Amino acid sequence: MVTWTNLQEALKPGDPLKAFARRHPSFYSRYAGQEDDFGFKLSTFALWEPLFRFCYEDYFKVRTEGIENILGEGPAIVCGNHSGLIPIDGAMLAMAMCSHHPSPRRVRFLATDWFFGLPGLGDWIVETGQVRATQENARILLSRGELVGVYPEGLRGVGKTFRERYRVLDFHPGFVQLSIATGAPLIPIATVGGDEIYPNLLNLKGLARFMRMPFWAVTPTFPWLPFPLMFIPLPVKWMINIHKPIDLGYPPEKAGDRKLVLRIAREIQYDIQRDINRLLRERRSVFTGWDG
Repeated sequence: MVTWTNLQEALKPGDPLKAFARRHPSFYSRYAGQEDDFGFKLSTFALWEPLFRFCYEDYFKVRTEGIENILGEGPAIVCGNHSGLIPIDGAMLAMAMCSHHPSPRRVRFLATDWFFGLPGLGDWIVETGQVRATQENARILLSRGELVGVYPEGLRGVGKTFRERYRVLDFHPGFVQLSIATGAPLIPIATVGGDEIYPNLLNLKGLARFMRMPFWAVTPTFPWLPFPLMFIPLPVKWMINIHKPIDLGYPPEKAGDRKLVLRIAREIQYDIQRDINRLLRERRSVFTGWDG
C-alpha cells in the first residue's frame, strides 16, 4: 500500500534546505556553501528531495542491494540499464546515495543534449546535479573525485516498448574509454521496475520526428488522460542491485583500442543483463516485489 508521509512533508511550509539538513546532515555538510561551476544547487536538490524520497520509499518502495559497493570517496563511474520513458531511475539511485549510503554523496549523471533543449527543464537538470554528456565534462568531474553516472543505452533505453522491456540494448563504449583514460573504477548497476511504470505500448516514430522528440510513446494513460494524470506512473516495486567496483587496470593509452573497449562494454552489458534476468526470476510479482 502506498503511504503519503513524505509527500505531505513536501507540501508543508518552511525552509526546504533547513529540513533537508536535519534529515541528511552528512550530505548537507558535504556540499553546503560550495560553488559548483556545473550549476548544482543544494537548495534546488533539497526542494525536490521530499518528492524523490516519496517515490523511493513510499510509491515504488525501492529496495537497493549493494549500496556499500559505491565508493564513499574518490572518482568512480556507475553504469547501468536505462528505462522508464522519464529517467526516474537516476533519481532513485541519487536518493539511495543520499539516504542510505554510509558516506552520502551526489551522483553527477551525464545527460544528453536533448534534455537541455526542453523549455524550463535545462536549468532544473543542472541545478539537481546533472551535467551535459561530454567526455571533457566527465573527465573534469572525475579529476575532482566525483561520482559520475552513465546510462550507456542512452535515450534508446528509456524509449523501449513494453515488449522490449528489460532487454538491455548495446552499450555505447564511451564509459569504458573514460574509465581506462582516467583510471576510475566502473560500478555496474542492474535495475528492475522502471520498464513497467509507463508501459510503452507503441512508439509513433513519425510523430516523434515531426515533434523533434527521440520517441513518442503511447501508454495506457498517455495521451488519453488529462494533465497531470497522464504522467502518473504505476506503483511498481523496484530493485536496484549494485555490483562490486571493477578496476580495469589498463594504461590510459589503451582507451584508444576500439576492440578492447567494445569487448569490455559488451561484457559489462551482458553481466547486467544476466543479473536483470535473475532478479526477474526471483520477483514474486510486479506490484509486490521480492521476498525477504
